[in-house]
Amino acid sequence: MEARVENGGSCEVGKSGWGKSLPVPSIQEIMRSDSQSVPQRYIHENKDRPIISEDLADSPEIPVIDFSFLAKGNEDEVQKLHLACKDWGFFQVINHGVKEEILEKMKAAVAAFFELPFQEKKKYAKAENEIEGYGQNFVVSEHQKLDWSDMIYLFTLPSQNRNFKFWPLSLPGFKEALEEYSREMQKIAEELQANFSVLMGLKRDGLKRLQGGELKQGIRMNYYPICSRPDLVLGISPHSDGTSFTLLLQDDDVTGLQIKHNEAWVPVKPIPNSLVVNIGDATEIQSNGMYESIEHRAIINEKKPRISIATFMFPDDEQEIGPVEAMIDDQNHPKLYRNIKYVDYVREKFSRKMEGKAHTQFAKLSTR
Repeated sequence: MEARVENGGSCEVGKSGWGKSLPVPSIQEIMRSDSQSVPQRYIHENKDRPIISEDLADSPEIPVIDFSFLAKGNEDEVQKLHLACKDWGFFQVINHGVKEEILEKMKAAVAAFFELPFQEKKKYAKAENEIEGYGQNFVVSEHQKLDWSDMIYLFTLPSQNRNFKFWPLSLPGFKEALEEYSREMQKIAEELQANFSVLMGLKRDGLKRLQGGELKQGIRMNYYPICSRPDLVLGISPHSDGTSFTLLLQDDDVTGLQIKHNEAWVPVKPIPNSLVVNIGDATEIQSNGMYESIEHRAIINEKKPRISIATFMFPDDEQEIGPVEAMIDDQNHPKLYRNIKYVDYVREKFSRKMEGKAHTQFAKLSTR
């Protein structure tokens, strides 16, 4: 009998208004009962399968940004940020000022959640018509290939967006760890947004004003079990994020994140206590394509399970996003994207499975 993650619910769009996802089995529970087999529904087509290599020495390194310099307005670091966003769409942030203890507490809280008995975790399961809670998202068909991961997704800021029925409040320290981590991520996000704003020809508070105030925040906590055949499966299928940008806390010991760069998959080797930042679709639209969101995926390890924590920063649902005026030049860089309400864009993204950047076509203007 499959350990299915579901919590009833109709097929209407949930409270968040973003979309729905079909309930699927918990791969963590499947592996607990049979760690050697690979269920057919998780085996990806040949063309999509990862090449698993232990040798990371020859792979290129993504850019590293020193946040302490950025926060002081260091012009060289701002230029490095511009090139990182333009050429890579991904970068690692060091010296961000978040105490190691806060990062470790957050990792421990997430690990403790996934170590709970399945019947306990099921109390926080998402319904089919919701994207928040424990389970999986972007499952739109009974026939699509599934990702080798379980997750819990929670809206965290503003605090009135929290829905505590999905929070494991009985787990000691979880709420406190998540709230503290969430506050720290918001501080970093505000400084990054101010720098993106300047890079797009606006004042430091320009994007914040355009987006109607503070960025909203949601946190997705991922668990990737081991797999006896990591060459057949994917932890998360290739996709770009529908966010303004995303802050990722990686597992220091296991490399799993890969990004698409110059048509090749490049592993993001963890720097202990750093954060990985990636440009989301909303920033691609606002920058009129100067800073593109980048496809990324997660691969699985044969020997060690892995945890990652993604903090998504995004505009208000009702906010209209479109290219900022300074990024449009009718002669050399005409407007490439239409203005669109953010919630309409996100609904389009959640209505389909993860398939690279296919969903971004929804926002592009016809080039005819």
